[in-house]
Amino acid sequence: MRFGIKTLDDAHVEGKTVLCRVDINQPVDREKGTLKSINRIEACVPTIRELSDKGARVVLLAHQGSDIEYKNYYTTRPHAAVLSRLLDREVRWIDDVCGPAAREAVLKLEDGQILLLDNVRFAAEEQTLFEMKLRLTHAQQARTQLVEKLSPLADLYVCDAFAAAHRDQPSLCGFEQVLPSYMGRLFEKEFCTVSQVMEAPDRPCVFVLGGAKISDAFLMMTTVLERGVADRILTGGLVGNIFLTALGREIGRGSVDFIMKSNCGEYIEKAKELYTRYGEKIALPVDLAWAADGARREAALGGVPADIAAVDIGGETAKAYREAIMSAKTVFVNGPMGVFEQEASEAGTRAVWQALADTEAHTVLGGGDSITATEKYGLTDKMGYICTGGGALIRFLTGEELPVVKALRYGAGLC
Repeated sequence: MRFGIKTLDDAHVEGKTVLCRVDINQPVDREKGTLKSINRIEACVPTIRELSDKGARVVLLAHQGSDIEYKNYYTTRPHAAVLSRLLDREVRWIDDVCGPAAREAVLKLEDGQILLLDNVRFAAEEQTLFEMKLRLTHAQQARTQLVEKLSPLADLYVCDAFAAAHRDQPSLCGFEQVLPSYMGRLFEKEFCTVSQVMEAPDRPCVFVLGGAKISDAFLMMTTVLERGVADRILTGGLVGNIFLTALGREIGRGSVDFIMKSNCGEYIEKAKELYTRYGEKIALPVDLAWAADGARREAALGGVPADIAAVDIGGETAKAYREAIMSAKTVFVNGPMGVFEQEASEAGTRAVWQALADTEAHTVLGGGDSITATEKYGLTDKMGYICTGGGALIRFLTGEELPVVKALRYGAGLC
């Protein structure tokens, strides 16, 4: 048991039917019916292989499609093919979630066999809109169709979906109310890694916060500063520009207009408050970059043309951030330094990411854009740990108890 949750080391699974919730949600090429990426599928393979090797009858539950709009959902059929290849064994698939066909397929499983059910979000109770509007308690989730139909067929439940741990849905939080419950190897690794960052990081501990998801960045920043987790925060992207605006630094009218058009004006005052309290820990850009006629331009603060929006940190800032990263012992990263997708505005992100690859510090990255940047620069193998979770990671680092963590702790009491 770790952090009040049972692990697979505590489970006896031979001959048992195991419901295993994974997060294998990936970008889909609908025209070809294939997946554009398989990184999340690869991450959960160790748990599935271990359960199968130990003789469990493995029933996989997963979602595909993150938005509340039904048109964005997709079948999990291509995921089964990828899993079969990665595991070098058949992963059966059925186009049913908890109906008669699915239940019959579960009952026919033999020891070591694996079955992937179709997209759980085809069940209305698993849709995000259902979650946000009805707000069922975990006890109420245990009485949903999904849980009531599948749980009698299973001996235990395993959650390996840390990336979805911020969701409060029956496939994630309902089974723990009625079945002995455990976390899978990926969940265990990610939960313990981020817990280490929050509770006992090697110091100096540096946070690199950029990107455009401002609400997440400010929630996280507030928590790690108030708790004394972060020794230094390096800001970039829209986060950095908001701080500069809050302090009255000249970054160009175009940048300020972009902040307001992005509905981020409310964070200017929050940035001012944070800097007043923790200014010695918050590093801000000293120069910025913009694109003109497709070419990169840089200038110190005050030198950005009035009608231009800054799209990256400048070279001097990148050098200073590299020094901070190289002298750190722990570095947590969420969000790029600028619009790294374009050549004229990627130099800041590239330089910072190279520092992350070169440092001897323990590096932890999270968030979709951070992972995309890492893959773009071919630095995946150079990073200490890359979290599959985005929303769950952010919520955890804001100090919030994740719904799935709470449910798993309850389920541990049923073991």
